[in-house]
Amino acid sequence: MPRRGVRYNRRSIFTITAMHLVIQGADIETRDLKELAKLSGASAIDRLSATAFRLRGAKPADDIAALCSKARLDFGFVPEGRKLSDFRLLVMDMDSTLITMETIDELADMVNIKAEVARITERAMRGEIEYDQSLRERLALLKGLDQSALLRVYEERLKFSPGAERMLAAVQAAGVKTLLVSGGFTYMTDRLKTRVRLDHTHSNVLEIINGKLTGQVLGEIVNADAKLAALKRIAAETGAAPAEIAGVGDGANDLKFLAACGVSFAYHAKPVVREKTTYAINHTGLDAMLCLLSAEQD
Repeated sequence: MPRRGVRYNRRSIFTITAMHLVIQGADIETRDLKELAKLSGASAIDRLSATAFRLRGAKPADDIAALCSKARLDFGFVPEGRKLSDFRLLVMDMDSTLITMETIDELADMVNIKAEVARITERAMRGEIEYDQSLRERLALLKGLDQSALLRVYEERLKFSPGAERMLAAVQAAGVKTLLVSGGFTYMTDRLKTRVRLDHTHSNVLEIINGKLTGQVLGEIVNADAKLAALKRIAAETGAAPAEIAGVGDGANDLKFLAACGVSFAYHAKPVVREKTTYAINHTGLDAMLCLLSAEQD
């Protein structure tokens, strides 16, 4: 998956004058920090951690994105005064976002058709084919798969994305409610809900008869519209206004719910997603969100 730098998206940033530029990466060179401070007119550089720095009083400049891309750094502008507790709801995609895998691709690997299914998955995530069609095609290929494959995938292959658990712990400590919306399956989301104490989940229900997958789902397919509807429902229940909602995803199926968030993140995402979100995280883990959701991280 492409991994480029975090971009500043003029679509969603703020009319607040005082801004900080957050730079994150595994290997941040001093010379790059100094050049970024010069380009942005920053008044000071604060070390937030070994992998994150804050450039105070920075302003957008055209060359920032190019420099960060070359140095494999993530960046984003954060308004002064923003706090994590300003947010009331965090909405997340599951596959290739909260977790590293695409669940349906790993199920397909159990019957040696991963490459075929993964090609369809990739096209759907890029927005090249309609999501409902792609899911039906992929599930049809899994017809007859023993339900024990679901447990094997969960126990043997499911891994959290780097920084995911740290990010979740921080937002939960700040009182932010969590919603996992997924085109994947309840078998995984129900277990993740318990495992990391998520408040809400919404995903597809696989039809299983006599211990075998039928190649169908029960009820409506959780597509882009269903993800957005789930966000709206939970936002209404929690009293969260759009400005109080943060969201993160990686594929075209996430664009509608991300557009409804006051702050949105593309995580190691397809180009179509990176172009339409507030921030794009491509070199660092999900915990990079924390320095962008709060100007007070230290």
